[in-house]
Amino acid sequence: MSETRTFSMPLGPVHVALEEPVYFNLTVEGETVRKVHLTSGHVHRGMEAMAMQRNFYKNATLVERVCSLCSNSHSFTYTNVVENALRMQIPARSRYLRVMAEEIKRIASHLFNTAIQAHIIGFGSLFMHVMEVREIMQDVKETLYGNRMNMAANCIGGSKYDLPREKMDYLAKQLDIIEPQLREIQDIYANDPMIRTRTYGLGLLPQKDAIALGVVGPVARGSGLKVDCRKDTPYAAYDELDFDVITRDGCCAWSRVQVRMAECFESIKLLRQCMERIPEGPIVTPVPDFIANEAVARTEAPRGEVFYYVRTDGTDTPVRLKWRVPSYMNWEALGVMMKDCKVADVALITNSIDPCVSCTER
Repeated sequence: MSETRTFSMPLGPVHVALEEPVYFNLTVEGETVRKVHLTSGHVHRGMEAMAMQRNFYKNATLVERVCSLCSNSHSFTYTNVVENALRMQIPARSRYLRVMAEEIKRIASHLFNTAIQAHIIGFGSLFMHVMEVREIMQDVKETLYGNRMNMAANCIGGSKYDLPREKMDYLAKQLDIIEPQLREIQDIYANDPMIRTRTYGLGLLPQKDAIALGVVGPVARGSGLKVDCRKDTPYAAYDELDFDVITRDGCCAWSRVQVRMAECFESIKLLRQCMERIPEGPIVTPVPDFIANEAVARTEAPRGEVFYYVRTDGTDTPVRLKWRVPSYMNWEALGVMMKDCKVADVALITNSIDPCVSCTER
């Protein structure tokens, strides 16, 4: 009997799973991956250093460019942390407006990831269908905020844009259009034989490993962990709204897709509640004089917890601004997920954590 040879296989830094560069060194036995070593840091941009050379107002623009799919989450968390440092209370209406911008962005982000999953599987028609449905939310962002990606919806002290009734009526109409189409897509991802064969039981992350690695977002919830900053440490108007934290117990790539699809419906539920309950009043409050202080804030981005820390010295420029992004923790889980998988499944497993290199290597 011939002995199976173990060898090292380089994957990346440019490869099929990501638009961004990251390098995997795979220890492979035949077609089976035995060990994964990940090397990142190819696109470090020094954004935290740049933030300390700009004033607080300019940084609201800078942080929104940390990541495109989670762009609103970064400006959301940044404005929260600055307001915490200044001991500010923002108007009630702007708290609802911030939730609305975030949930619109969440639906678009989740649909992008599930579309790419179909693309990697080779289900081209599903990929195009999901991206077509996602265009509804892209049009919503452009109509309400004037841009399809970086919406610039948040500012220190509140919100940049109010949503008058006619725009909310437009949003309600678009949600009525997208919801049945999401039901159809959800059914395909849950039951289609090709999807199930390629994803069910793949990239296992047992709950004990999810806890040990500190993973967040849909990756954690796909392993049965009920963690969500919107419930655990409510902010904005989330404590006044009714929604469920979606979890699945399969601990695999299929479960993570199911979490994202189900969360789209929770986002729609949140948006409808916001439109119904949003109070009248101002959308921004004057910013007080800057004081020497430090503060933290965290929010639930589409990929999981975003954490910001700021330290001030009384000037309009931060002494330190630091953030931790969800992909930073979720990357390490790939070592567990890929163990004993096939080489052909590496791209699929990688995409299942919805990775973002740009925010991790900020």
